[in-house]
Amino acid sequence: MKLEEKVVENEEDFLEGEDFNTILPEILDKKHIRSKAFSLSLPALLNMFLISFVGMVDMIMVGRLGPAAISAIGMVNQPVLLIISVFMALTVGTTALVARFIGAKDIDSAKDVARQSIVVSIFFGIVLLPLLYIFAPQIERAMGADPEVLVLGVAYMRMIALGTPFNVLAMALGAILRGSGDMKTPLIADIVANLSNILGNYILIFGKLGAPALGVAGAGIATSIARFVASAILFYVLYREKTVLKLSLKESYRPNFSTLKRIFNIGIPSALEQFVLRAGQLTFVRIVAELGTIAFATHQIAMNIQSLSFMPGQAFSMAATTLVGQLLGADKPDIAEESARQTRLLGMIVSGISAFTIFFFGKYITMLYTNDSAIIEQSRICLRIIALIQPAQSTQFILAGALRGAGDTRFPLYSTIIGIWGMRVAMAYLFVMTFGWGLTGAWLAIALDQIVRAMVIYSRFKSGKWKYFRI
Repeated sequence: MKLEEKVVENEEDFLEGEDFNTILPEILDKKHIRSKAFSLSLPALLNMFLISFVGMVDMIMVGRLGPAAISAIGMVNQPVLLIISVFMALTVGTTALVARFIGAKDIDSAKDVARQSIVVSIFFGIVLLPLLYIFAPQIERAMGADPEVLVLGVAYMRMIALGTPFNVLAMALGAILRGSGDMKTPLIADIVANLSNILGNYILIFGKLGAPALGVAGAGIATSIARFVASAILFYVLYREKTVLKLSLKESYRPNFSTLKRIFNIGIPSALEQFVLRAGQLTFVRIVAELGTIAFATHQIAMNIQSLSFMPGQAFSMAATTLVGQLLGADKPDIAEESARQTRLLGMIVSGISAFTIFFFGKYITMLYTNDSAIIEQSRICLRIIALIQPAQSTQFILAGALRGAGDTRFPLYSTIIGIWGMRVAMAYLFVMTFGWGLTGAWLAIALDQIVRAMVIYSRFKSGKWKYFRI
């Protein structure tokens, strides 16, 4: 049956009645699809902007400590994200399977996936904490940090290592809730957590309210506290509130290797994708670091501001994953495809607004971080480059989310290998090291990466083969 042959007769039943998780209309028109896509995307979008805003406030506060402090945090975040990228195998597989089972109205199987994900996340977090804490100096030296940055970076990494178990648990719990269609709870958790992060930064970085001034280490402590707060809220909702997937500690948490195999079959390509992405970004950062502390600080500030543009893509990507997963679970591949298209359209509109903001006002936003004229001017050029490729950036984020919802996680991996290593790293080396274009050359390489990844992802989506992917 074609998409336009039949529409929902009562819009209120669809938009305000039973959850989309448990009642899927036979056929939806584009208006209804956009409404559902936006209702799922809005909490995630607000969440992403909140994360972006808090990240900006974090960087602004740390920026008051000087370029070395900014560089230290940047050199910690890249290797930590690289290590945690392995955990993406669990979160992506969890969201895809929970969404598919919810769409098929198989609640027991969805709960089994949730319990297995929680157990693995706790184990992973406990293992990761001592590794990051003990080997912080070695990791920072491998990043090429100079002595001043090294001392600050080690202190920061050790403090955020303490919050790692809560970080990965929150990631798993958020993946479970998003797969069930609940985007609001992760938003609420992040609002509370990020407010605590800002307050903790103010108190611990600068020594307010009787606390000692801990500088960069204080920022790390505040981050770990915020991650504990987020995980506690998500855990409470999933175990104590009336949710579609309400869990109980009395249920079985023994390893179910059949379920774990299904989770990782979907998630391993995504884990490899994240590993390839983070490894490429780390290599890219090493190239930028060769330009000196000022250039690297400029890069960190510009990347922080750039999050205003890619956060909408990530938010709508989450909505696309949930919609596509649930609709394919309900055996509605044509509606799943149209849902992805409409979600992409909405995401590009919002990303366009962000692009306009950073293109014309990026210079003034940079002034919130620093009064260094060289940093301000370099940042303005970098931000204008990235603003111009927003259609490609939104496309690759959102349609990759749709493919993940279908369980087709291989092509996002392929696109990342080609884009990150074939474009970002290779072209950055050519533009920076050979042509001598400096930081501008590095950001041109970022732009090429986004364009190429969008081309690969769009080609796979257009083929339609993902609609019949078995998981």
